[in-house]
Amino acid sequence: MAVEIKVPTLGESVTEATIAKWLVKVGDRVAIDQPLCELETDKVTVEVNATVAGAILSVAADEGATVQVGGLLCAIEAGAAGTLAPPPPAAPRPAPAAPVAAAPTAAANLAASGPAARKLAEEKAVPATAIQATGKDGRATKADVLAAIATAAAAPAPSAPRPAAAPSGPRMRADREERVRMTRLRRTIANRLKDAQNTAAMLTTFNEVDMTAMLAMRERLKDEFEKKHGARLGFMSFFVKACVAALKELPAVNAEIEGDEIVYKNYYDIGVAVGTPQGLVVPVLRDADALDFAGIEKGIGELGRKARDGKLSIADLTGGTFTISNGGVYGSLMSTPILNPPQSGILGMHKIQQRPMVVGGEIKARPMMYLALSYDHRIIDGREAVLFLVRVKECIEDPERLLLGV
Repeated sequence: MAVEIKVPTLGESVTEATIAKWLVKVGDRVAIDQPLCELETDKVTVEVNATVAGAILSVAADEGATVQVGGLLCAIEAGAAGTLAPPPPAAPRPAPAAPVAAAPTAAANLAASGPAARKLAEEKAVPATAIQATGKDGRATKADVLAAIATAAAAPAPSAPRPAAAPSGPRMRADREERVRMTRLRRTIANRLKDAQNTAAMLTTFNEVDMTAMLAMRERLKDEFEKKHGARLGFMSFFVKACVAALKELPAVNAEIEGDEIVYKNYYDIGVAVGTPQGLVVPVLRDADALDFAGIEKGIGELGRKARDGKLSIADLTGGTFTISNGGVYGSLMSTPILNPPQSGILGMHKIQQRPMVVGGEIKARPMMYLALSYDHRIIDGREAVLFLVRVKECIEDPERLLLGV
């Protein structure tokens, strides 16, 4: 019995996917739950598994093809041993039908028309197909040609076709170039980031934070923390906690615009940007305000592993209220992060670098980090943006505030 394998439901608002890779071919024997192919959506790459054991009977679409949710991917012959009979011979082609007499064409009718009609059509460059012939035996009259001219004059002029994107110029070294089709995920990232620039009144404000106290606290407690909780004590838990504290005080940064309304979120689902070989993804840490440091570190660790393994689900990537991006892990000293629509704010963390700072009237070397908050000025005022960064700065420079909730 042939069992059809179809494109599964991929999440809310996701209606299609691209077949990124086939892991089997026709004739291969497969086991239950064996991966058959990888589907790439706007957000994630998912595997489709076999629902029965048998042999691949047919494949409905090639790699790179776009398939709709519910569409056929392949068929499995349940219980087959992995060898298939050759396909049945093609049915004999039917004998060609007897030719039928061709109807007179518009050009032939015009050619057979009177000299006045033919001359007028030639002078005005009226195509024969535009003339509605009313004369005897389908011939065009001079009146028919005049009517065609009047109809053409009344019709709106066709709009000029949009010019294609101009090439970058002569490709003198094309033999040393490689062209790779953008993945669906990369196209989506490009479109969403450009939409953010086009839609939001995006602005960025900066501050810097002295990491001395946080680093000292982390160094003092990291071994005991890992031993007790089974997770490393990183920087992100401090920043997530600091951002949640700031978001509670400045709710506009945790809100979004929907139509002509502002939607204030009374929950804190924090997106954490993760770079993967396939592109940037932003899995969401749910109810971050209800998590302790260990819960945050474990949650971020699990999301990071799923991202690198390509195991993130649609649910992992949707519904965030605010995003944190750490370009410092790649060595970035300062940047202006782009909003993750429809969110209204994103915090950019950067590289920790020793810099001379004036402390108590003396110049001392301090581990400093630049912070950047990009925000939608339509909903967040400059005052709120600056106060948000100041609150984050206070929490990081005096981490006891995070522990005491002050």
